[in-house]
Amino acid sequence: MTALLHPAVLFFLLGLFAGAVRSNLEIPAAISRFLALYLLMALGLKGGQSLAVTGLTPEVITTLKLSLLLACVIPVIGFLALRRVTHAYNAVSIAATYGSVSAVTFITAGEFLDVRGIPHGGYMAACMAIMESPAVIFAVVIANLVRKGRMPDARPLRYGGDVHLPTAGAPHKGGFLGVLHESFTDGGQLLLLASMLIGYLMGPEGAAAMKPFSADLFTGMLAFFLLDMGLLTAKSIPALKGQSVLLLGYAVTAPLLHALIALILSAIGGLAAGDAILLCVLAASASYIAVPAVLREAIPEADASLYLGLSLGITFPLNILIGIPLYTAVVRFFWGV
Repeated sequence: MTALLHPAVLFFLLGLFAGAVRSNLEIPAAISRFLALYLLMALGLKGGQSLAVTGLTPEVITTLKLSLLLACVIPVIGFLALRRVTHAYNAVSIAATYGSVSAVTFITAGEFLDVRGIPHGGYMAACMAIMESPAVIFAVVIANLVRKGRMPDARPLRYGGDVHLPTAGAPHKGGFLGVLHESFTDGGQLLLLASMLIGYLMGPEGAAAMKPFSADLFTGMLAFFLLDMGLLTAKSIPALKGQSVLLLGYAVTAPLLHALIALILSAIGGLAAGDAILLCVLAASASYIAVPAVLREAIPEADASLYLGLSLGITFPLNILIGIPLYTAVVRFFWGV
């Protein structure tokens, strides 16, 4: 079964097509939310069960450390690259979006590896949880420095027309601590971590009892959710019209660069092939739900349609259709598996 013939990917393509032809097909928001929570719960249970079997080994600790390092480095690299292309608020928002991770991309990659019989550690779900929040914290700190004039904004480049700078808005009402609390207690994040703990504690009998719900239904639920993501992706593409070619290029090249960094760190850390693939996928992904939701409140000066359009309209389909099989092929080549 090739990457494009996996049922979940085919349903994603169906969603793209339905959106492109302006079909009235839609998934109710409540069902979409349920599917997202279901996938996070199932992923957490699997991760907790795996961690209960392997324990907190040196390999697990190394992988967690590399994940945290990537989560801290990627948004900084992104901001430094973007701040001369667009206004600082946009630059740091895009950098935070790409410095965080996509749960559904990670889940799709795990399913992709399972189909091909490539083993990977369930504890990689903990890596995903670790990599979600540092970018948001970085973005809030930088935005506050810009607001207070402690970080002069670089002059945006011009591309044949006027550059319209965003109007300054009010800071997030909860302040930095409010954003910090929100990023760590987000419902999806909390469910993932709690499910990992439950999976770790429930033992083999509990795993067997949950299997019909958390394992047997998993592929079908993922396919249904990717159908919805295809519809959302089709809706986000028009927002990219008229954007700088450099920003569009960033949405394509940044995932590849981030995956390369993860590949090098995986080799240095001695990660197994399956874990290295998933770390590359996490590094290459971008958040399109959790982080944009926080940024809309924390950095209202930024153009939400820009960072959401780039991540969902370009990077997400790029990773689902091309990136996952590409990262898998590269890791298997260098790892000799």
